[in-house]
Amino acid sequence: MISDRVVQVEVARGVATLTLDSPANRNALSRAMRAQLRTALADVLADDAVRVVVLDHTGRVFCSGMDLSEAAGGSADDQGVREFPELLELVWSAPKPVVAVVRGPARAGGVGLAAACDVVIAGGSATFAFSEVRLGLVPAVISAVVLPRMVPHVAHRLMLSGQVFDASVAASGGLVDVTVADADVAGELRAQLAHLTAGSPTALAETKRLLRERQGALAFDDLLDLSARFFAGEEGQEGIAAFREKRSARWVRAAD
Repeated sequence: MISDRVVQVEVARGVATLTLDSPANRNALSRAMRAQLRTALADVLADDAVRVVVLDHTGRVFCSGMDLSEAAGGSADDQGVREFPELLELVWSAPKPVVAVVRGPARAGGVGLAAACDVVIAGGSATFAFSEVRLGLVPAVISAVVLPRMVPHVAHRLMLSGQVFDASVAASGGLVDVTVADADVAGELRAQLAHLTAGSPTALAETKRLLRERQGALAFDDLLDLSARFFAGEEGQEGIAAFREKRSARWVRAAD
């Protein structure tokens, strides 16, 4: 029997590891992935035995963003546009440190998921892209967690171009905190966890609250409307169709 679990949870020695485990669709943020990840996060954040949360992945891709096979047609609610902010908010405002481990490509919403974490460790094989504009979409919702992290002019260039960039560019732009060779990711994670678990739980929670408060509250309402409008709009649906059909979108051909 094939398991329908796409998020694996392991708790050991005060560390809860949530592993995105849907390599067949590049760990896309499908309905199942969003629901299971949200439930897993709520559970481990409520567990007093958990001191730190790690967001990891199986397969060669960290997260490819929203599952576009579910985003063709339908309402914004069907496409998951409106529930994704709840997931980002859970990570962003968690009273416990959250560490993302990126060992491969992160795209669109996958970049946002990593950016919402407190510490992002990227291996040498990690790549990133704000691919929304090339699909006729807008990186609206993820901008709430990406922009507080990134150097403004770097975010400006990368969000407008949609180009793929590596871990060194991500680190210089503020998106990634630590870059190491793939072979050294596990060791770096252990080192970061040793530092993070050395603090007292209450002091960590209050420090994180203080840091997030200074960055300002996440305001998703207008961003949600913008994102939903483009997902359901003509260009968005054309971009999604082009992606699924492995062809250039109409505007790319027109520019040739």
